[in-house]
Amino acid sequence: MKVLITGATGLVGSELVSQCHEKGYKVNYLTTRKNKIVSEDNYQGYFWNPKSGEIDAKCLDGVSVIINLAGSSISKRWTTSYKKEIINSRVNTLELLRNTLLANEDHTVKSLISASAIGIYPDSVSNFYTEEEAAIDDSFLGEVVAVWEKKINEFKPLGLKVAKVRIGLVMSKDGGALPEMAKPVKYYVGAAFGSGQQWQSWIHITDLAAIFLHIAKYELKGTYNGVAPNPVTNAKLVKEIAKALDMPLILPNVPKFVMYTLLGEMAYILFASQRVSSKKIEEEGFIFKYANICQALGAIYDTNAECTPSKGNVTKQYVS
Repeated sequence: MKVLITGATGLVGSELVSQCHEKGYKVNYLTTRKNKIVSEDNYQGYFWNPKSGEIDAKCLDGVSVIINLAGSSISKRWTTSYKKEIINSRVNTLELLRNTLLANEDHTVKSLISASAIGIYPDSVSNFYTEEEAAIDDSFLGEVVAVWEKKINEFKPLGLKVAKVRIGLVMSKDGGALPEMAKPVKYYVGAAFGSGQQWQSWIHITDLAAIFLHIAKYELKGTYNGVAPNPVTNAKLVKEIAKALDMPLILPNVPKFVMYTLLGEMAYILFASQRVSSKKIEEEGFIFKYANICQALGAIYDTNAECTPSKGNVTKQYVS
């Protein structure tokens, strides 16, 4: 199998490339930086510029699956101009890929698997969301994902199998949210946000990359939640991070107004609550390597800490 990956040099993309090579899959990738182009037998880079519509169409040579991870980070202050960049970075990349496929009728691509996000689900501490949920969160994040998925769906008329992976909070020591969450804990100023009862549907980066490849291997289509089977509250997550780092938590929870003062509207992502089911991808035969947060953090920080039993809210774990 040969896979074309956008966002291959990013956090998730790098793990995905590694797993592709472990399986013997060849990888083509697109990059906006010419100095990141590598030419190897199983790893070939191609230049593109979604803003200007420029792309090297040779990136499609021999490719059967496109995995799209492109999109600007949401973890920057949401100014009016940056909000546009967040949306345009997702729309423009997909538009360019679609136009390139249309212009190359003899391409060999059978499937498109695109990243999406659980931010589409409405903020709720009580609901348990599956992919069948039709309601969309009344927030900027909900708007972004709705626009994003609409653009992804435009690949269906091309005759491709189209799949969307709604990604949760990615757990990795190399980037993303976890190092930022761990930093204050390491300096004795770690604390939960707000009530701490907001749900965080997370996933270890190893499992996330494996979900994309599971979908590719079995030519699945439709929407799948890219989350582990056991979501946790924010308070539980911070507690388990502190435990994995062998650090105390001594401060009270951080009030909402403090974070909104510091981060502006972007602080919403710290307080939004989405408890999301992984049952659908498990029913397709996917088995999680890291089903529990303490298991995931133990692997990331190389500790053998046992899971602290949850009190009150319990999420059913589905096992394939």
